[in-house]
Amino acid sequence: MIEQNSITRSAQNPEPAILVGIITEFQKTGQVNEYLDELEFLAETAGATAVKRFTQRLKHPDSRTFIGSGKMMEIKSFLECSGVNLVIFDDELSPSQLRNLEQELKCAILDRTALILYIFAQRAKTAYAKTQVELAQYQYLLPRLTRMWTHLERQRGGAGLNMRGPGETQLETDRRIILTRIAKLKEQLKKIDLQMASQRGNRGSLARLALVGYTNVGKSTLMNLLSKSDVFAENKLFATLDTTVRKVVIENIPFLLSDTVGFIRKLPHQLVESFKSTLDEVREADILLHVVDISHPNFEEQIDVVKNTLLEIGASDKPVYLVFNKIDAYTYIKKDEDDLTPATKENVNLTDLKNSWLAKENSPCIFISAKNKENIAKLRADIYRIVAELDAGRYPFGNFIW
Repeated sequence: MIEQNSITRSAQNPEPAILVGIITEFQKTGQVNEYLDELEFLAETAGATAVKRFTQRLKHPDSRTFIGSGKMMEIKSFLECSGVNLVIFDDELSPSQLRNLEQELKCAILDRTALILYIFAQRAKTAYAKTQVELAQYQYLLPRLTRMWTHLERQRGGAGLNMRGPGETQLETDRRIILTRIAKLKEQLKKIDLQMASQRGNRGSLARLALVGYTNVGKSTLMNLLSKSDVFAENKLFATLDTTVRKVVIENIPFLLSDTVGFIRKLPHQLVESFKSTLDEVREADILLHVVDISHPNFEEQIDVVKNTLLEIGASDKPVYLVFNKIDAYTYIKKDEDDLTPATKENVNLTDLKNSWLAKENSPCIFISAKNKENIAKLRADIYRIVAELDAGRYPFGNFIW
């Protein structure tokens, strides 16, 4: 397992960090702030605390240092005054950008991908999850080996083109070691995949429902509520990494309910690849219960992120039942009667929001609060009808009146 020492303090004594994001020509300032809110939550989950944010409007990221020279000097000045030794960027940085930023700022640099991988490494409990995370870490690290050996410069001498210095030799050796380790981890995952496929094949013909959704929307809480189990759940990102499958019985009709790892914006490609086998439960499900945090200001964007991830793993053709959770936390800003400016989504009350989604075609949905157990009886009744139609061999949702 690759150790990442950029975040060194515990949750009781978190590492102070600076967050950095850029505003492109297609983004609004408020949207970038919401993205940095999520990055701050990621940092807190990893054991760091954000003490300052820096944003810069750029047409495109600087190829050398991601940010402009003026913003670089501003961040450098703050680091020197504050003593902070960790900067986290809300995008994946190229190997050269990472190297250049470390040389300029003289501190630890993490990009969004490395931060998510760090959290996954913290959260992995089973041997399967640890193997998947380790594979993703090595795949991320492989093209970034050069920045680990800055003390070994490439040394060339003489007229021969094949003259190589000790730095280049060390890099090649380390690269071979990592490639060998990646191949070994892939073989281990293949063996575990066969075992898990065999387990899924032994489950019989029971209907299969899978909980999917953005991270921290309440999937595990809902899983515990429906299956009366004790799946680990807390208000942290990626609380669940391993897929949990429970047999649930409603009105004497049994079915299988699975809870999977949550998705997130800019989910690292390495993780998507290494966790595809874990997400077989999603691909093999009959119905997807897409859980959405209705209280989040960007819940519609989160829905799109989940849809795109399902497309990437080959599960976009599954029938979906939208479960809007956390209605107890939903808030809105009521407009004054004399305010003639156009209403925004922040001005929509929960009743109007429900009606707008219920009116959409091919979007069966329900609004619940898993925390307060509000509307759970209706959800159970809907699931009962879904499973009953599956058992009867009919296409789900076709004859329902939602």
